[in-house]
Amino acid sequence: MSQTIQLIVGLGNPGKEYAKTRHNAGTWLVSALAEQHRATWQATSKLHALTTTVIIDNQDCRLLIPTTYMNLSGQAVQAATHYYKITPEQLLVVHDEIDLSVGVVRIKIGGGHGGHNGLRDIDAKLGTQKYTRIRIGVGRPAHAKQVVDYVLHEPSRHEMIDIERAIGEAYNVLPMLLAGDSARAMQQLHTED
Repeated sequence: MSQTIQLIVGLGNPGKEYAKTRHNAGTWLVSALAEQHRATWQATSKLHALTTTVIIDNQDCRLLIPTTYMNLSGQAVQAATHYYKITPEQLLVVHDEIDLSVGVVRIKIGGGHGGHNGLRDIDAKLGTQKYTRIRIGVGRPAHAKQVVDYVLHEPSRHEMIDIERAIGEAYNVLPMLLAGDSARAMQQLHTED
């Protein structure tokens, strides 16, 4: 059993022009979680984020969406973990993942940032990679030079259906992750395909 998750962070870029882009897939899951629990977001300037709290299976869990751009995500995560006295092991970061096919969702604990600028900044600010991630597959473009443009555009309607299904699958294992049973959450999520 690993530590219980006390903070869920959804990565993305702020502003309406980015809200529906692939890079904001992390915010989609965290926003859906808040909506499901009828939680109200508060802009918290000292945390560089929108914050709220939900109760999942009788456990309080803080939700956070950074209001910085993706490459500065670590600012909000560092501020929140310090303010709430949360260890990296109690942190869950939800993000888009180009190394997974559209609609595939995976849990990963620790490991490198894989070129993801949000994770890169979180790693640098926390000084560790020992936190849990939910990786939402958005696919990758044919050429590496197109990655930035690709993640900053909206998925097709067909892709969005697959991404929303993946978010639903991730949502279903959140109670296990929050309870510290990452092994069971991984087993369920990684065998659904």
